[in-house]
Amino acid sequence: MSERDESAESEQEWDRRVRGETRQEQLDRNLTGLLQELRVVQTGIQLLTGFLLTLPFQARFESLSDPMRAVYLVVVVASIAATVFLTAPVAAHRLLFRRHQLTSVVQTAHHFALTGLLLLGIALTGVAVLIFDTVVGPVAGAIAGVGFAVLFTSLWVVHPWWRRRHGDRSE
Repeated sequence: MSERDESAESEQEWDRRVRGETRQEQLDRNLTGLLQELRVVQTGIQLLTGFLLTLPFQARFESLSDPMRAVYLVVVVASIAATVFLTAPVAAHRLLFRRHQLTSVVQTAHHFALTGLLLLGIALTGVAVLIFDTVVGPVAGAIAGVGFAVLFTSLWVVHPWWRRRHGDRSE
């Protein structure tokens, strides 16, 4: 049994022992929690995507340098892809509703959510680069990009990973 399988098994045992949950109750709770989390980011990423899609039709868009146009395209791709990944769990749940595939839905939704959050971080970092470059200049854009990349990585990856490795299980 792999370390990942053992970890999942220990989580299921903990849920049975501490929460008194069956496997199905745990899956229902996990899906409900995941869908609630996705609600928080779905609206924001959809608004960001909509805003980004209007930019080429603004007069100042023509003044963007070629490198900033490339950044813009990367940001649009990341934003649209994040929208797709962050809404995919809802579509999967609807299409697989009452098909007794809840384990698959929860596992896939988890991976889609992580991918969507990564893409959201890329999109937001790129938006900061675009804004700072346009308003202040390329050096400020680069500094903003690095700063926000570090911020997202620290709060969305490093801190949770550290808590996962070193947190106590007393909850």
